[in-house]
Amino acid sequence: MARKKQEDAPAPGAPAWTATFSDLMNLLLCFFVLLFSMSNVDAEKYEQVAASLASSFSILSGGGSAIGEGVLISSGISQLTDLDQYFTSMGKNDEGDIELDEKSEYEAQALNESEKMAEEIEQIIENSGISEYVEVDFNSHYVLLTLNGAFLFDSGSAKIKEDSLSLMDKIGIIIEKYSERLVEIEGHTDNVPISNYKFKNNNELSTARALAVLEYYIDKGINPIRLKSSGRGEYVPVADNSTTEGRARNRRVEVKIYNSYNDY
Repeated sequence: MARKKQEDAPAPGAPAWTATFSDLMNLLLCFFVLLFSMSNVDAEKYEQVAASLASSFSILSGGGSAIGEGVLISSGISQLTDLDQYFTSMGKNDEGDIELDEKSEYEAQALNESEKMAEEIEQIIENSGISEYVEVDFNSHYVLLTLNGAFLFDSGSAKIKEDSLSLMDKIGIIIEKYSERLVEIEGHTDNVPISNYKFKNNNELSTARALAVLEYYIDKGINPIRLKSSGRGEYVPVADNSTTEGRARNRRVEVKIYNSYNDY
């Protein structure tokens, strides 16, 4: 009679379900440790981190660690929902008026100085009787004197006309008055192409005209250290080149007298 086959004995060790149970316990332990660690934030270290972030991103005044009322993180999500309102109100005082930051104050002071310079220059121009030949404007960088190019030069030429030397001398008095400031002389043309034996294009013509004005003042004894010239060709028009009047306005020489805030 055949012998009955003996069944395999169960493997030694813990039951299989205990491995799954152990993994679950480990996950729960990690979860509660995480909750515990979040509920015990070192206040001093948190303040340092928050202040560092605020200073680095420059969104909070004085290196503060809060947005509006309360602390940035401890106040929770409700603080984050106020970000749009906070950024909208940044730079405004209690009345809603925009406050000048440091850069704006600097520009305002520079603009104020340019305005005072422009008033002085306009008075000199008026007393000299050359108001019809010179336009005066200003911005936060410089006072701008615009001279009619057709009055200074013949067409296609960079030689200053004899009839305009009196005007040049009176402008020179103004430049001499502000000789400690940087003075930049720019030549400009219209967009009508030019090509002759001296100048192959408007860039060369405008550069030569600006240089002619600069050298005239150097010959008159004005310190060349604070003078410079450049030609801008047809690329910075102030009027419509499609009209005769516009082209006449674009043919010009500009004298920029910088204020002390931009004198470099």
